[in-house]
Amino acid sequence: MSLTARTPAQLRSMFGSNLRTLASDYPSISALARDLGINRTQFNRYLSGESFPRPDVLARICAFFSVDARVLLEPVDKINPAAGLITSEYLRDFMGPSIQPVSEESLPSGFYQFARRSFVQGDQYVRGLVLIKREANNTFIRGYEPKIAMAMQGIPADARAREYRGFVMQIEDGFAATVARRNAMTASFNYLSRVTSFQNNFWVGYVARTVRESSSSMRMTRLVYEYLGKNTERILSCARGAGFCQLEDLIPFHQRLLQPEDPFR
Repeated sequence: MSLTARTPAQLRSMFGSNLRTLASDYPSISALARDLGINRTQFNRYLSGESFPRPDVLARICAFFSVDARVLLEPVDKINPAAGLITSEYLRDFMGPSIQPVSEESLPSGFYQFARRSFVQGDQYVRGLVLIKREANNTFIRGYEPKIAMAMQGIPADARAREYRGFVMQIEDGFAATVARRNAMTASFNYLSRVTSFQNNFWVGYVARTVRESSSSMRMTRLVYEYLGKNTERILSCARGAGFCQLEDLIPFHQRLLQPEDPFR
């Protein structure tokens, strides 16, 4: 159908559908509306396709989600954003024309339990939960820092401050993830490769954080991922047990993969 043949109702419906897709990553619509500076009732009207935003509000929404005004005209997953840093012409021959996709077979979508030594408490370990999700050909990672770890560093411990996100790309026989907290407050680089096991659901590698060198703290340590998929019972159990722990609190196979007695190389 040509653009001139679209009715206002069809355009409102397209925008509402796109906005619902963009908003799906946010656990709270109320919080999202507040972040956008839009009345919740009015935001619901946009979501349902009942109303268009004013031009200034549309510009605010587009800037927030890093899209353009074509969200009024075509599905958001078909809108090609302008070339970013990694996909720029300068890096295209080195990084590829897009982020190297990660197949479902090599890294399934769903929840993962992870374990590593703590960066801020070297005699303790951290276990947590991350989500691997896909949009079009892109693979993303999302999780939350433990509240206590944030408090120890004098950083606000609310969910917004603790949240981190990143992108995942294929690297030889494993995958790499670049992860950051909101506004790039902190960042880390992760590399993992699959471990041969009975269930074939473990990955091991390392994580490096972007901090100044210090004789009293680490910047790199081993990392273990275990795929939980959609096992609600295990996911909730891992979420409740997230945070600092002792080595002996980790499951034996995690302990073995982390090699606590062997210096990291």
